[in-house]
Amino acid sequence: MKLDEKAKYTKTHEWARIENDVIVIGISDFAQGLLKDIVYVELPTEGTTFQKGDKTADIESVKAVEELKTPVAGEIVAVNSVLEDSAESINEDPFGKGWFIKIKPSNPAELDELMSPEEYEKYVETLDH
Repeated sequence: MKLDEKAKYTKTHEWARIENDVIVIGISDFAQGLLKDIVYVELPTEGTTFQKGDKTADIESVKAVEELKTPVAGEIVAVNSVLEDSAESINEDPFGKGWFIKIKPSNPAELDELMSPEEYEKYVETLDH
């Protein structure tokens, strides 16, 4: 399992990484591995506001349909529209070209509530996969 050392993680397997004044969000390497071949992503509209924990995107794989939940509240300032035609980018590079959304956080301190890479790794080890 790969981890992004600059990211923070949720128990629902999203990652969040601060870049300048926005937070980039995607799903973890562990999550993309569970989903297997991701074939479709439905992304939100730029300008939409979400609360922490809200569903922001649908992720469809050959195995299941899952939700991306935003780990912080804020306004969507960018979506990775490349995923609409190349959802497999998530499987290939979940921390790079496979990012989902960028949020301008309404409460940046919410990022501090997420798990560090080390905490997330320990959490995943406790799961029955």
